[in-house]
Amino acid sequence: MLYPFVFKPIFKDRIWGGRELERLYGKKIAAGQIGESWEISDRPSDASVIANGPLAGKDLRWLMEHHAAEILGTAKPAADGRFPLLCKILDAREKLSLQVHPPASKAAELRGEPKTEMWFIADAAPDASLYVGLKRGVTRADFEKKISDGSVADCFHRIRVKAGDTMFLPSGRVHAIGDGLVIFEIQQNSDTTYRVFDWNRVGLDGNPRELHIAQSLASIDFADFEPKLVENKFHGGPDFQSRFLVNDPLFTVQELQTQTSGFEMKPTQKLMMLALVKGSLSITDPASKVSIDLTPGQFCLIPACVEKIHVQPSSPAQFLCVEAGN
Repeated sequence: MLYPFVFKPIFKDRIWGGRELERLYGKKIAAGQIGESWEISDRPSDASVIANGPLAGKDLRWLMEHHAAEILGTAKPAADGRFPLLCKILDAREKLSLQVHPPASKAAELRGEPKTEMWFIADAAPDASLYVGLKRGVTRADFEKKISDGSVADCFHRIRVKAGDTMFLPSGRVHAIGDGLVIFEIQQNSDTTYRVFDWNRVGLDGNPRELHIAQSLASIDFADFEPKLVENKFHGGPDFQSRFLVNDPLFTVQELQTQTSGFEMKPTQKLMMLALVKGSLSITDPASKVSIDLTPGQFCLIPACVEKIHVQPSSPAQFLCVEAGN
């Protein structure tokens, strides 16, 4: 019998990373500049290890090899039968590279994987911003010219953000995360990134990081001007409110805010994931009797075969609810 799972995070050193995941969420990270915590991953050599219940020590790759139908329900796997999504928390102490991910129509030709994603801002410095899409009127010729003279950042639309803001990023949308941000990222199971510009810095090995100009130019949507943050409003009463952040064929994401009354959630024949931003939640599967106490910065995977869960906040809570599509 499957049950709700939590996993051991997989930490990634990044030149732009820091120690905020330790400060905000108490994550036990090693020395270094930790830029990413992969919370739910089924990537080659990076499969999340189960941290709770009878299957503790097995990993998500094992789950997908032996229980894919029970995990996915009506959701479709990624390539090679892998889990369809990748969930991360990012800590950007410096700006990330200006980059793009290939759209599905170009990915195979470019020998990459398409990557549509969303960013939920969990923590932000006072003047933090995102670089997303192109400034209105920028043409491909303008873009190429500014790549050659080192000023391509001038082509990017810049948006100031605060905690609670959300940006949806279909593949093909140029983007970069600014400094001073902690972000919950939900994305297709892909690790293909084409860098356009990296602020003239060097990588962890002391050498400039590779740029991918030809692949980037082939991937960028040059009609994508000045996208907006998600503007959907909350619905509900004083004890429970929700709003859709993303409603895409690949995945849906809702933000929920609740007081301390317990409630039930029932997956809709698809896998579901909960990501706690603030507060505390106890999640119980009545069938397996497995219970999880989620703390901020933790993700929980609820297989499609789990009929329902009981959610009990012990303090007011803010969390994301993710369902895989397709």
